[in-house]
Amino acid sequence: MKILIYGAGVIGCLYAALFSEAGYDVTIYARGTRLDSLRENGLRYVRKNKTSTAKVKLVGEVRDNDCFDYIFLTVREDQVHQALKELCGNSSPNIVTMVNTLEPYSNWEDICGKGRIMPAFPGAGGSFKDGILYADLTPRIIQPTTFAEINGEMSQRLHTLAEIFRRSKIPYQIVKDMHSWQLCHLAMVVPIADAYYTADHPERAGREKAVMRSTAQQMKHNFTRLHKSGVILSPPKMHIFRLLPVWVLRIGLSMVFESRFGNVFMYQHSMNAPEEMRCLHEQFYGWLATAEIAAS
Repeated sequence: MKILIYGAGVIGCLYAALFSEAGYDVTIYARGTRLDSLRENGLRYVRKNKTSTAKVKLVGEVRDNDCFDYIFLTVREDQVHQALKELCGNSSPNIVTMVNTLEPYSNWEDICGKGRIMPAFPGAGGSFKDGILYADLTPRIIQPTTFAEINGEMSQRLHTLAEIFRRSKIPYQIVKDMHSWQLCHLAMVVPIADAYYTADHPERAGREKAVMRSTAQQMKHNFTRLHKSGVILSPPKMHIFRLLPVWVLRIGLSMVFESRFGNVFMYQHSMNAPEEMRCLHEQFYGWLATAEIAAS
């Protein structure tokens, strides 16, 4: 089983390390200073308080005749089109797009070929410090790695992908409608990012009651609007955001923002990717407005 990780950021490098630990043949595509650093020092990462170096190959170019069983696209949303153009002529059949997006998947198929895209989303977070990756997987109960076929059907390649995650000890779930899942994910994470950007002290946003109250209200409003627009909330536990009182949500959010989980998986990403999150903010609320007009 040959795997290509296209994108050497936190997410790509963590999955590369875990796939390598499981015995898979892993190649990382990187560019610029990240490629130079990886070639000089290797992919060093910390897991369970132990620093290891992943057994991976490194490339600065993906040629058309390089064939992989699965390509994991782990780039920012604004880099997806360019990445797919570069992969258009490559013969690998499966491209797992681990990207935050509301763009129609058909747009991506138009670029790289119909039937190649497998939409997904990672369950991980972290950062690099002094060239070493400090990252971890999100707990299964909160957000496992999520993926689907565009048409919602089960397929052999979905089962194979699930086996890759299982063997790599990565929590995962297969959903019916990845677009609905992405909408629900953004209904939650967009207000979280906004909370950090509006807080007087982002690193202690959980202690600012007014910010937490506004965040809870916005989440509740988002999920109520999605539900009324006919979106099937995915996973079903997302109904708690529209059903619980705001004061309960505020207390819960404050606790999460102040936790290690909040720091690793929420704060660091929000502060490292403000332009991406602001773009997703516009996409999400633009989609909601359009959906409500169509439903009226």
